[in-house]
Amino acid sequence: MHDEMPLTWRRSSRCEANNCVEVAVAGDMVMIRDSWSPTGPFLRFSREDFAAFAAGLARGDLQLE
Repeated sequence: MHDEMPLTWRRSSRCEANNCVEVAVAGDMVMIRDSWSPTGPFLRFSREDFAAFAAGLARGDLQLE
């Protein structure tokens, strides 16, 4: 999918040190990558799965240690 059209990667306005997560949307898919590795691998989610993941983060369900 990403070979067919260029992706527009976005990061939070709170990102200050290029140590951030970047997100791109293409059709019904959401891609996530590490800004330190823009040519490296990325994760691909359906919009529904990404929305559930973001909601879980907002609720505090997913705590990173």
